[in-house]
Amino acid sequence: MHVWIKSFLLSIAFIGLFPVSTFGQVQVVQKIDSISILIGEQAHLTIDITAPRGSKVTFPKLMSAKQIVPGLEIIESSPVVLTDADDNQSKYSKTITLTAFSEKLYAIPAIKVLINGKNFQGNPLALKVLTIDVDTLHPNKFYPPKDVQSNPFLWSEWAPLFFLSILLLLLCISAIYLYVRLKQNKPIITKIRIIKHIPPHQKALHEIEKIKSDKMDISENTKEYYTKLTDTLRLYIQERFGFSAMEMTSSEIISKLRDNGDQVMLNELHNLFETADLVKFAKYSTLINENDLNLVNAVNFIDSTKQNIEPKEERIVPQLTENELESKKQRVIIKTTISIVIGFAAILFGYIMYAIYQLIG
Repeated sequence: MHVWIKSFLLSIAFIGLFPVSTFGQVQVVQKIDSISILIGEQAHLTIDITAPRGSKVTFPKLMSAKQIVPGLEIIESSPVVLTDADDNQSKYSKTITLTAFSEKLYAIPAIKVLINGKNFQGNPLALKVLTIDVDTLHPNKFYPPKDVQSNPFLWSEWAPLFFLSILLLLLCISAIYLYVRLKQNKPIITKIRIIKHIPPHQKALHEIEKIKSDKMDISENTKEYYTKLTDTLRLYIQERFGFSAMEMTSSEIISKLRDNGDQVMLNELHNLFETADLVKFAKYSTLINENDLNLVNAVNFIDSTKQNIEPKEERIVPQLTENELESKKQRVIIKTTISIVIGFAAILFGYIMYAIYQLIG
């Protein structure tokens, strides 16, 4: 019987001690950074909670522009700051910024918080709000504004700007010197030529068209007519077949074409060259229709032996000498240096102006 009673009493004691130990692990501290402020000044109310790590802590909703007590306004409610404490504890901190505009002693109540579903509260505080003394006996007595105070000259403040100004001057002189050097070192202009290569048959047909258009003017000078016509054919044969037709006789040209296996219109071409030789060397007189026939035969020969080659352009870039290349390289270096110097000088000038404005402003 005594054993049973003893066990019952121990159980009751254990049950009574358990919540005390649990509550003993929770601590709520409510403090303020100043006990008195002037009207319009601010005070900071801090709530520190120490609880077991992982506890669920809920602060009351204290919104800005609300009043914690009548006349004591909340300006800002900061977020909760969580830090680790010793002995598996965590610390929760929240700061509330307060202000007031009436002279009064304000009683700040204990802020209630919810920790793991249970209510806890801090300690009540007081805040004294003081007013500013006003001379009520002389309300019309005004004081003029104070004179502007002149700042003393300190060489330590102006020395960096002085040396930077000297550096800026040296940069400007360097830029001018480099510009003069650049003007003395004349640029090298390279002109790229574009040569259009026209196929031999197009050049020959173009020349024959000119001969044809000038026929009425040279009809009385048959020798000149055949000279131009045969020279056009010789040049075409030279460029088309690749042998020196301009330096060969008519018979040599025909023989060379036969040796190369080109039999197209050789008889007509032979008759044309033979007639031209007679006109130039034997003063042979031709008929008008004979001249036309030879002109047509020349065109037919060109059309029969032409190659289907499209005109193409060739870019010819002149080669620079070593001195010209060196001069061009120096100009590039000088231009780059001038750009860097001018850019740095502009930045330095802006900084100096800003620093002077800060000193005298």
